[in-house]
Amino acid sequence: MSNDKFETQRAPEPVGAYPHARRVGNLLFLSGVGPRKRGSKEIPGVTLNAEGEVTAVDIDAQCQSCFDNVRAVVEDAGSSWAQIVDVTVFLTNMKRDFPGFNAAYAKAFATNQPARTTVEVGSLPTPIAVELKVIASID
Repeated sequence: MSNDKFETQRAPEPVGAYPHARRVGNLLFLSGVGPRKRGSKEIPGVTLNAEGEVTAVDIDAQCQSCFDNVRAVVEDAGSSWAQIVDVTVFLTNMKRDFPGFNAAYAKAFATNQPARTTVEVGSLPTPIAVELKVIASID
């Protein structure tokens, strides 16, 4: 059984000591993926004030960026969007963001509908409103 680590140059750098994904057998386990852009501190869908506090959130923009980052990891690791089988969603404000997240998710996964769990968390490591934890099958 293989146990390979994967990193891609297309997704944002991890904020800790972990790879973008690990392969175990025919499953690919992604580390948490947020909306940050690689090589910068830019976070699509987040407006910060001079003190670095979040003043506005565009959940659709954050979702699209998360989906792009997940797609980059699964494709570069040899899997695909269609092979995603499970998604755990972390939202920092369920009441504010769940309707928008749910709409963006429904569009992104219109043909492939993986199992999904959505939970609210107090915060995430960077000033983001959403993070995805994904499992995909891999040939």
